[in-house]
This record gives sequence, C-alpha cells and structure tokens, in this order.
Amino acid sequence: MAPSGKYLMPAEWERHEATWLAWPKDPLTFPSEILERVEAIYSQMAMFLGRGERVDLLVDDEKARRRVSRILGGRTNVSLHKIRTADVWMRDYGPIFVREGGGGLVATKWIFNAWGNKYDELKPDNSSGGKVAELTDLPVVRPRFVLEGGSIDTNGRGTCITTEQCLLNKNRNPKYDRAGIEGVLRRYLGFSNVVWLKRGITGDDTDGHVDDLARFVGQRDVICMVEEDRRDENYEPLKENIEALRSARDERGRELRVIPISMPRKKIGGDERLPASYANFYVGNGAVLVPTFDDVNDGAAIKTISRFFPGREVVGINCEALVYGFGGIHCVTQQQPAA
Repeated sequence: MAPSGKYLMPAEWERHEATWLAWPKDPLTFPSEILERVEAIYSQMAMFLGRGERVDLLVDDEKARRRVSRILGGRTNVSLHKIRTADVWMRDYGPIFVREGGGGLVATKWIFNAWGNKYDELKPDNSSGGKVAELTDLPVVRPRFVLEGGSIDTNGRGTCITTEQCLLNKNRNPKYDRAGIEGVLRRYLGFSNVVWLKRGITGDDTDGHVDDLARFVGQRDVICMVEEDRRDENYEPLKENIEALRSARDERGRELRVIPISMPRKKIGGDERLPASYANFYVGNGAVLVPTFDDVNDGAAIKTISRFFPGREVVGINCEALVYGFGGIHCVTQQQPAA
C-alpha cells in the first residue's frame, strides 16, 4: 500500500493508547536460570505502565495465556493476545505508528530481517509484527525496506537520530545510499532532518542501535551516553557520538542541548560483554521506566532523566537479567500513540 498523505512519527512522550510487549520464553535468549527474573521484570513493567495506559501483551497460545495471567495476578489494564512470537524484541519487529496530516493513525510495518540476517530462527517475528499491525484495525502501510524501531529516535517534529553503523550497513538495504535512506525515512516517518551518529556500543548485536546511545527527552534535548574510562572500548565511539550531537541541529536549525549520562560499569554474560545502557529507557503515559544494573551510576542516571519528565513517575528497574538477552526495556516495548 502506498502512502496517501504526509506522515509524522510522534515523540515517545506524546500520549499513548497502549504499549505493546511480547512475553519472554526463548531459551536461547533467556536460559531457565534467567527466565524467572525476566518474567518478574515484565510483571513490573506491566504494573507501572498499566497505571497510565493499556498494556497489550502477546502470548503464544491458551496455555501460555493462563500461565501469564497467573504470574501477572491482579495487574490491571493488561490485555493478552494470542499471537505466536519467536522472541521479545517488539521495538524492532512491531509496527511503527505514525500520524497522517489529518491526525489519524497509521501502522507502518517494515521488514525485520533479524538484524542483518544474524538469527534465522527469529525471522518469523517479521510476520508476528505484521499480525500486531493488523490487530490494531488501523490502516497498514508496508514499506519494502528493512528497518528496526530501535535504530531511530525522534523528537516528534521531524528530527531523527540514527547511526551509520546500522542504517548504512549492507546487511539491511544494500541498494540504498545515505540520500536514499533519508528519502525513505522522510516519506514514511516524516523525518526532514536526520542526525547521523557513527557507531554503537560493544555487545550490541544490532549493529549500533541508537536506543543504547542517545535519546530525545525534549524537542531539542538529547541525553547521550558517555564512558569516563579512557581504557574502555566504548570510550572512543561514545566520544564521537557526543561530538556529533553537539555540532548537530534540529529541524529548525537550532543547536541541540546535549546532556551526558555516564555508562554503567562493564557487564559480562557468559563470555560476552552485554550492552547495558541507561539510554534504553521507555516513556509511558504515567511512568518512565529506566534500566538499572546495581551500579554506582544508577541513581545519577535516574535523576538526570527525571528532570525532563515532571509529572511522571520515573522508576528504576533492575535489568541485569533482561540485558543478558542483549536488550533492554526500550527494546521490548513499542508505543501506540493515542488516536
């Protein structure tokens, strides 16, 4: 279906109809000794988000529905939907919701190829995301383009932050150069201004998703992760990124206000470094969920993010178990804006 009018992706902090999640169960992502802790994180997310908006949660079948209902107990404002998924990364395979010029909502469903064909067993989630789009009863637009929601972040006014490592990677859309990619983003998401960062953090198997690096917290305000230890492998990439943001402009030509947040200390899962980052927070109607890691920098990160969301409860949720699967709170959530 070709777009019928001008589209614009709202900012995450604009009012939601719902948040979409998929219940965790993949043993390769979350082994049995980790899974119960991840389920507890989901229960917390459902509780805090459900106070301000509906939580739409995918489960595989009736057996899973009954089990999840027991785990969630009396959680209110949670709707369970029987759509089978391979894994939990709703941000990347779920629809990205946009507004038409008249204000109506459209679900854009992009191609999900499991982050550059890295995981064949997760590719069926491209279909799962399509079923979510259809379940909303909104018009569905399907660009023939590979894009994950975690690779972009917007101020809701036409400016997008992304990375060269991800969007220019030949394992996504090899026939597109930078100008071609910007044209697609402009057509379907309304991004008139794209700020390109270089690369992501070590341990991120998505090829540098921006939701581990830098996030809008206002129309001109951007929080950006920094590494204080010059010996750390993330020091140089994050230094490059904050310098790029400090020289960038918004869609009206104004300088961005860049707010640094120190990275948590290195986290290891098995033999691999994990992509632990405070930038992987999620903004709901009534609550902002910030990943924490039992780290000395947790409190400062929560305090900094809290400055930009007065009137919302800013909650730290220990995500050491969730990041074991190489993702965080933002990676598993997808907002559906209010109609």
